Parts: sequence; structure tokens; C-alpha cells
Amino acid sequence: MAVQPKSKRVQLVRLALVALVLSAAATAVALNLNPLEWFGVDKQKPASTAPAAAQAVAPPAEPVAALPAGSAPNYRAIVRQAGPAVVGVTVAGTHKGESASLPPGMEDDPFLQFFRGLPGLQGRLPRGDVPFRGQGSGFIISSDGLILTNAHVVRDAKEVTVKLGDRREFSAKVLGSDVVTDVAVLRIEARNLPVVRLGDAQQLQVGDPVLAIGSPFGFEQTATQGIVSAKGRSLPGDGAVPFIQTDAAVNPGNSGGPLFDGSGAVVGINAQIYSQSGGYQGLAFAIPINVALKVKDQIVSTGKAQHARLGVTVQDLNQALADSFGLGRPDGALVVTVFPDSAAVAAGLRAGDVVTEVDGEPILRSGDLSSRIGMAVPGESVRLKIWRDRGAREITARLGRAEDGGSVKAQARGAEPQPGQIGLQVRPLTRDEQARVQLEGGLLVEGVAGPAARAGVRPGDVVVSVNGVPVLSVEQLRAIMEKRPKSVALLIDRGGERIFVPVGLG
Repeated sequence: MAVQPKSKRVQLVRLALVALVLSAAATAVALNLNPLEWFGVDKQKPASTAPAAAQAVAPPAEPVAALPAGSAPNYRAIVRQAGPAVVGVTVAGTHKGESASLPPGMEDDPFLQFFRGLPGLQGRLPRGDVPFRGQGSGFIISSDGLILTNAHVVRDAKEVTVKLGDRREFSAKVLGSDVVTDVAVLRIEARNLPVVRLGDAQQLQVGDPVLAIGSPFGFEQTATQGIVSAKGRSLPGDGAVPFIQTDAAVNPGNSGGPLFDGSGAVVGINAQIYSQSGGYQGLAFAIPINVALKVKDQIVSTGKAQHARLGVTVQDLNQALADSFGLGRPDGALVVTVFPDSAAVAAGLRAGDVVTEVDGEPILRSGDLSSRIGMAVPGESVRLKIWRDRGAREITARLGRAEDGGSVKAQARGAEPQPGQIGLQVRPLTRDEQARVQLEGGLLVEGVAGPAARAGVRPGDVVVSVNGVPVLSVEQLRAIMEKRPKSVALLIDRGGERIFVPVGLG
């Protein structure tokens, strides 16, 4: 068999590494890893140390005219005016590497050094601290060097460098970052810097034009445009942020960059994308600037951000649940769990309550309540309008801090499945079972059929309450069913997680 020359083997290994890197990039984004730690431009250019007074000042751009209804934005003017205030953010740090053998002759190959720290190559690199570089975006909000970006852009960074639109570079200090809202505040030592104009995200409407400027994949000062495709999006793990959803093309490296409205005012910080390929697929999410500025004010004043806590878990309503509680519309946040020693307990909230307003502001979805409470100040009192026992009432809750806390004898065989009614075979929990699931009552589902089976109830579930009323016995459940309701809302405990399940009986 012919032996290939060493140079040929090295070239083949390089090509294989490129394929591995591209595959790892798509996998990392699909798994919700942070691509900003490895989509970087490996430059070693030092940060500028020139005195601020000697730095050139960008000439002010003419303001963008207000956008008349129905007219197209002047994107050229927006980029000319706001572009100089959009910056690239490069970070550097180290990660822990793994140990494994490298291909012969590749240990010191500079091509391989460029890919150190990339997902998929970790098992091929020496053990120890492996350097990484990441690329994000940001924007200047004050002429003395205050910059907003994402918290995940600067996470674990030992060095942060800001590159201005005129290619000057400055070492940046992270004044603080807030993982709850994914907002970070940077400071550079400079004066007379160009700044963006701040807008009001609450004035945005679905269909409004927007423009993003940032450094996707390290390509600086890249502008993309689209429309607002939804508002108030609540994403998993981001309950405190009512995201702005857009179809403006956003890719790794855009994170932390500004989202502009049609008049050229910043209305959001581009933060996330939804992707199964590793690249843009039509869904991007931005943090409303109103949220970011509240966090910025706290960080500048105290070095950190604090968030309030009510002490409940909530879920959205659907029409079946709304019918079960006697609501005309599926609006509001349905309380699933009330945590001990919380503001909710002190206020008298119960599982099964539906929060419909906070301080007079309507709550249409569970995310509305989470974002409203999450952005409140600990110790603040809020007025809650709730729906309970088929009627409205008001209570007042004094909010706690987000970091304060989270979260009968066995009888004979219970009711047999009754497909004409609910279709549950249940029994009370034993004392050991109550201790294991941390409940003082509830009925264990042993068999399921009919409406309950169609609704998704499973054997092993624990029925905690029916229509917001705790159930302790089979007789109590039977009494509820004898009233022949058209539907009921079962609060189910399943593996420690609670959820309301609507069961139609008509």
C-alpha cells in the first residue's frame, strides 16, 4: 500500500478538522451552547492606551426624521447616524481542557492552535487551561464610555476589549452583569464618544420595521433589517424578560448589539436566536431597552441587579381551563404552586388562583406576571387582582428577594373508572407517600380512562386539587363529580412538578 507524504497527511487532517468544526458549531447552537466563546477573530492587537483628550471625535450625524405611518425607514440614515456608536466586544479567558493524543506532527501546527477550545476538539487537546476568545457586540449609551451588551458575551472573560466603529480599541471594565436578564454594563476610559439614541420598546407594535447592527461571526458593522414578529415572548429560563421577537437576521456575534426602530432609536438588545442549524432561521429575540436600562441603573449604582420574588409557579390558561374556573377568556396567569415562607403565602395567594392584573396592568399570559414581578424592586408592594371561586378580588403582596428561598391513613380501593364522568381510579396517599412527595393530602391515580385519559392524566399522578379546592378523600372527589360539571381543572403533581390539566366532561 502506498504511503502518503507527511505534508499530504497534515493537509488531510486539517480538512478533517474544518469539517469537525463546522459540525460542532451547528451542534453547539442546537444544544443551546454559547457559540460566542468560540466564534471569535483570533487577533492579538493590543488595546489602545492613548489619552482620551487626544482621541478623534466622530462628527455628529444628522438626526433621522420621524417615521410617518406606513412609510419605509431610511436605513442608510440610521446606519450613518448610529453606526459609530455600535461596538465589537472581544473577550478572552481560559477553559479547562481534556487530554488525548494529537495526530503525529500536529502538536505545534499553528492551524490547530487557532481551533483550541472549540466544541468537538476538547478530547483532542492537552489537559489544562485552554485559552478561548469570543466575539460579541455592544453599543455606547453615554459619551464618557458606558456600554451595554449581553451578560453571556462577557461571561468568564478575563480580558474584554471594545473596538469602536473607527477601529480604535480600548480595554473595558465589566461594571456588572445580570444573568437573569442577560444584561451587562461595560466602561471604557474615553470621552466625547458617539452615542445611540434610546427609544421606548413599549411603543413597538407587531409589524413595525427594525434594524440590527452588530458583528456576526466577527464581521463588524453588519446591518440587517426586518420587522417585529411578536412581543412579550417568554422563553425557557428567561421568565423575567418579555422578549421582542423579530425576523431581522441575527447570528453568533450579534449578541449584545442594538435593535433599532424605524426612527433610529434603540428599542432592544439582540440576545438570542432559535436555530436547529447553528445559523439564523427567521427567529431572533431582543431584550427590551426599558428592561435593560432598569438593570443598568442598578448596576451603575450598586454593582449588581436585584429582582423581586412573589413565590409562585404559574402557567398559561387555555379555554378548557378558563371554562373550569368560570372565566370568559383564557387570560391571566394560573397559580400552580405557592412556595412556603414567600410573599405569596403572606398575601394569601392559593394554587388555583388566576392573576389577571398587577397594579392595574392586565396580565394576559404567565410570562406577563413573571416579567412584571421580576423587574420590580424587592420590598415593593403590588396590588394583585385575582380570580377565585368564580369571582374577582384584590390582594396586596409585599415582594421578597429573588434569592430568598425557592420552592391521612390509606383507605380501601377508591372510585372505579367512570368513563361517563371523569374516569379516574384513585386512593388517598399513605403517610410514607405524603412524606415522599411533600404533600399533606392528595389522591394517587391508580387507573385512568375516558375523559381523564384523553386529557393526559396518567397512573402515578397525584391529584392535589380540583377547581382550586384541595382534595383529601375519594368521597370529596365523588361529591364534586355528582354536581355534573361540564369541565374540571385538576392540579396534578407529577414527579415533583405541578401542572393544571383541564378535563372536559360534556
